[in-house]
Amino acid sequence: MDKIINHLDDVEPRWFAVSTRSKSEKFVQRMLGKKGIHTYLPIQRLMRRYTRSTRMVEKPLINCYVFVRITKPQYVPVLETENVTGFVKFNRNMIAIPEYEIDIMRRITLEDGLDVEVVQGHLEEGDQVEIAAGNLMGMKGTIIKSAGKNKFQVELNHLFHSLLITVDSAFLEKTGLRI
Repeated sequence: MDKIINHLDDVEPRWFAVSTRSKSEKFVQRMLGKKGIHTYLPIQRLMRRYTRSTRMVEKPLINCYVFVRITKPQYVPVLETENVTGFVKFNRNMIAIPEYEIDIMRRITLEDGLDVEVVQGHLEEGDQVEIAAGNLMGMKGTIIKSAGKNKFQVELNHLFHSLLITVDSAFLEKTGLRI
């Protein structure tokens, strides 16, 4: 039988994903904040066109997820928070999310109007590339060709999600072999 992995530490806070009920991410973030728990909710700002108006809307980058930076003693208070449905586990393992993956989400959500689509799992085709200009410079990922547009994929390996970003091909630089 495989040993269950638990990255929770007694003193060193680490990032974990918490699943929430639908459309309650902001509420959960507020409730956890009241408990003194450090949270991060990546929010996308998008322009939406309606029949008679255009409006800027905010929506979570990944639906039903809030990220918490906790130690072992904070585990139960997080679970006891209203509308929290549990910690996101991978094969029953509590795997910490590396700081650099949280930083990727921060950088992406800071870029206004960026067309980002979250895809569960990961795609395995295209060229390995790096963004060579702009706020996302240095970010590495994979090109996905879809309907004539270049889509840049950033894999968040510890979340088993990928972010698909539409990027002008002039900003991309090939870094490796085709997969």
